[in-house]
Amino acid sequence: MRIHTTPSRATLAFLLTTVGAACGSSGATTSTDGGRPTDGAGSGEAGSSSGGGSSSGGSPADGEAPVEAGNPASTLAVNLGTAVNYVILAKSGVSTVPTSAVTGDIGLSPAAASYITGFSLTADSSNVFATSPQVTGHVYGSDYAAPTPSNLTTAVDDMLLAFTDAAGRAPNVTELGAGNIGGMTLPPGVYKWGTGLTIPADVTLTGTATSVWIFQIAQDLTMSSARNIVLTGGALPQNVFWQVAGSVDLGTTAHFEGVILSQTAIVLETGASIDGRLLAQTAVSISGSAVVQPAL
Repeated sequence: MRIHTTPSRATLAFLLTTVGAACGSSGATTSTDGGRPTDGAGSGEAGSSSGGGSSSGGSPADGEAPVEAGNPASTLAVNLGTAVNYVILAKSGVSTVPTSAVTGDIGLSPAAASYITGFSLTADSSNVFATSPQVTGHVYGSDYAAPTPSNLTTAVDDMLLAFTDAAGRAPNVTELGAGNIGGMTLPPGVYKWGTGLTIPADVTLTGTATSVWIFQIAQDLTMSSARNIVLTGGALPQNVFWQVAGSVDLGTTAHFEGVILSQTAIVLETGASIDGRLLAQTAVSISGSAVVQPAL
C-alpha cells in the first residue's frame, strides 16, 4: 500500500522514519500519554502491522505494509465516559431533514427538547424520553423528566473531558500532507495539524481490532462529496477519534468512520453517513443521513 503526501516529501519522511529515529525527530514524536481505554474498546492499545517503520525516505513499494507512525502501541483509546451512551450528543441543537436513519440514542443539553427538530418526536408516557420514526433508540432532552436532565449533564461533561483528553495526546506525526490526507493509507497513531484538514479522496485506516487513531485538528474538518473513510485489517470505528477545534462538514453521500469530537458544529450533507458518533459542543445537523453507533 502506498502513502501519498501532498505536497510535502519532508512530511512523508517523518512518517517513514523508524521508531527510534521518530523519537528524536521533530516531525514524529512518541506518545507518552497513558490515556484510558474507552468503554467496550478492549485495552485500547494500538496494534502494530509491521513491527517497525521503513528507514527509507521514500514511499513504500506497492504491496508493502504501511509504516508505523512513531510508537502507536502507546496509544490508548479516548475515554468517552457516559457520552458513549449516545450516537448524537449536542449542546445547542440537533436537526434533521427527513428521512434520516439514526441507530442509537440522541441527547441534547442544556438546550431543551424543542431544539431537536425534524424528527417528529413522540413523548413517552414517562416523559423521560421521546421516540421518532427516524431513530432506532430513544431521544433525550434536558427538560424531560428525571433522571434525564442529570444524565445529560454528566454526558456533556464527559464529552468535554474526552475532547480535552484527545487534544492533549502527544502526536506521533505532525502536519501530514500539509492538511490534505486524500488518498492516503494511515497506520495507527496520533496525528496533529495546526490547520484545518481536508479529505478530497478516499482515506484508508489499516490496523487491527485494538488499533487506535487520534486525529487532532486545529481548525475545520472538511470531507468532499462521495468520498469514504475505509477501515481495513479489523480496525473498528470506536477506536478512531477525530478531535476538531473548528466545525465538521461531511459532503453529500460521503461515508465516515469514527467518533467525531467537535468544539463547534457537525454537519452531514444530504445522504452522508457515519459509523461512529457525532459529539458536538454546539449543534449537529443531518440531512437524509445514516448515523450508526459502533458496537460497545
